[in-house]
Amino acid sequence: MAPVKKGILERLNAGEVVIGDGGFVFALEKRGYVKAGPWTPEATVQYPDAVRQLQREFLRARSNVMQTFTFYASDDKLENRGNNLKLTGAQINEAACDLAREVANEGDALVAGGVSQTPSYLSCKSETEVRAIFKKQLDVFVRKNVDFLIAEYFEHVEEAEWAVQVLKTSGKPVAASLCIGPKGDMHGVSPGECAVRLVKAGAQIVGVNCHFDPMTCVETVKLMKEGVEKAGLKAHYMVQPLAFHTPDCNRQGFIDLPEFPFGLEPRILTRWDMHKYAREAYNAGIRFIGGCCGFEAYHIRAIAEELAPERGFLPSASEKHGSWGAGLEMHTKPWVRARARRDYWENLKPASGRPQCPSMSVPDSWGVTKGHADLMQQKEATSKEELEQLFDKSKTH
Repeated sequence: MAPVKKGILERLNAGEVVIGDGGFVFALEKRGYVKAGPWTPEATVQYPDAVRQLQREFLRARSNVMQTFTFYASDDKLENRGNNLKLTGAQINEAACDLAREVANEGDALVAGGVSQTPSYLSCKSETEVRAIFKKQLDVFVRKNVDFLIAEYFEHVEEAEWAVQVLKTSGKPVAASLCIGPKGDMHGVSPGECAVRLVKAGAQIVGVNCHFDPMTCVETVKLMKEGVEKAGLKAHYMVQPLAFHTPDCNRQGFIDLPEFPFGLEPRILTRWDMHKYAREAYNAGIRFIGGCCGFEAYHIRAIAEELAPERGFLPSASEKHGSWGAGLEMHTKPWVRARARRDYWENLKPASGRPQCPSMSVPDSWGVTKGHADLMQQKEATSKEELEQLFDKSKTH
């Protein structure tokens, strides 16, 4: 029999570093298996080999958590704005659980079942209706016996609280991750208050994911940690940021940037940036450290390499990666061999190669959120007339 793996709370309680995985929707969109716009995870059924391979790459980079690819896998999202997949949320969630478990069993990884924000909440459906959506996904996760649960990518702490409360009924450990920055959620609730509310709702691990770059996310989790400690509560902390630099973002995060989603590549963090992020997160007391949109396996490997002294080992993927460019010692060109040193890469300021482009952008800043007419969702596809209205409106912002 295979040895029993330590659970997520057992690892965190022991002070271990838990490394998450990366951004599946962006990575698989680039590979041709996810459609940008709906960002739904039907690839678990339609292209399981693609999902499995990406998870294996993250495992080889030494991720300790295989998240089920169930982002936006609620029935209301799968049917939103003409997204007629002829697949149910249950089918997608079940396939995602099977894939994550298969790969997790190839190493020392745990399986985390995830739920995320819903179109129903944005459309002001009742608390009962929104909770029922989370419960449908939870039923699959319980049946498939995932190791723990994550409520992730929530712009509004209220909806995240509902998700946590539903997930807690399973008796499994629950993590809660908001897609917010230092200014708080979309209704102005501060990071500290958000964290307190999530802990009181039953989350044992709290933090942020997506929408902002690593250093911004670490700063946000620091604020959450301060709030929790001030309230006399206890929690573990997690961070899974973007792999894009976002110094010009407002409260809404990177989806307000004019480059979102098809022009973000010039903002990608280097592997050396990831070393700095991992160290900053660790020094802040965060022990669940991973990534979200834009993160590829080499980014996760960089986190694992930076924290190898604390963890006591390197990832398997480091077999093909010399520490701080050491592999360049074998390069044929002498000026490239001269770059085989830490101080070169640690102090490099990469050029974009785009002399006509600005260093930062101006966010769209429409300023709408839950309750606004523009965010009411529908099953019908967006009409040409509706698009024309949006095109005209975009000219005034």
